[in-house]
Amino acid sequence: MENRYSSKLGEIDKDFIWVKRLSVLMDSRFRIGNFRFGLDPILNLIPFAGQIATFIISLILVTVMYRNGASGQLALKMLWNVSWDAILGAIPFLGNIFDFFNKANEKNIKLLQEHYYENKHQGSGKNIIILMIAVLAIVITGLLYGLYALSIWLFNLMF
Repeated sequence: MENRYSSKLGEIDKDFIWVKRLSVLMDSRFRIGNFRFGLDPILNLIPFAGQIATFIISLILVTVMYRNGASGQLALKMLWNVSWDAILGAIPFLGNIFDFFNKANEKNIKLLQEHYYENKHQGSGKNIIILMIAVLAIVITGLLYGLYALSIWLFNLMF
């Protein structure tokens, strides 16, 4: 019984090392002075395709660790980091600057270390999903109200 457990830990450590190396490559492999950056902001200079490529790579990293026992709560937090990076990184020009400073993959590595070695971020992600749905509902409501107010304002300008 102990052999199976220790072999599973060995697999997790091996995958964790692989994920950590790829995260460093994506977020902080290169250095100019004291400033570190990776392939993520460089690839995002390629419109559309670069953003998709870096998002897919980040999703692969999250999937690998989820398959190796990361909790649902941890997986959702990692997906939040990756999604936030992809959404803000997609904004022309400002998104490119954002990508040089936001290091979603390294944030996820920190979360993984806390999960595996400090037993944090345990349990399901139901509360996080509820919070995300609530925030999304508020944002959509705000956008719809903003569009309504804008259309009323434009209508009043025209007539």
